[in-house]
Amino acid sequence: MYTGKLIRLRAYKKEDLPLAQVWLNDPEMKTNLAPGIPYPYTLEDEEKWYLGNTSSSNDVYTFAIEDLATGSYIGGCGINWVDWKNSRAMVGIAIGNKDFLGKGYGTDAMEVLVAFIFNQMNIRKIKLMVYAFNERAMKSYKKCGFVVEGIKKQEVFKNGAYHDEIEMALFRDDWAARRKQATE
Repeated sequence: MYTGKLIRLRAYKKEDLPLAQVWLNDPEMKTNLAPGIPYPYTLEDEEKWYLGNTSSSNDVYTFAIEDLATGSYIGGCGINWVDWKNSRAMVGIAIGNKDFLGKGYGTDAMEVLVAFIFNQMNIRKIKLMVYAFNERAMKSYKKCGFVVEGIKKQEVFKNGAYHDEIEMALFRDDWAARRKQATE
């Protein structure tokens, strides 16, 4: 549907659900994504999510991330909420297949998602939240042009300790300037 250098963003398929459910139960993914108490996520939970997110009528836009070379489903990303009045959106991403971590797939997917939001939705500011210990994600977001806007000190309790939550943002004007500079 929307293609980058390494990935394609496409609609979720029912056959993606069992793999997504396995990934969402991975301890590392749970630590990096969910602020709540880590609890087993069932296939039925994933099926309910899928049935509730198959359209964009609730201003939530979800995409499966597919490896261009193999067509394999490797993760997901999307827009978690849209504030149309103030022209803001909140995004999230997860690469579930560990073979694709640290190789640019997440950065490519985020760049494609950002272009979709700015070019198709006419949003002026994209936001995301990341835990301070998730250095790989922060490095990727910075490559895409996101900057730190704020730090919520000791916001989340994970694995026996409190951790900071970092809010990052990217403005359309800054994104456009970086793209223009890259082509000069």
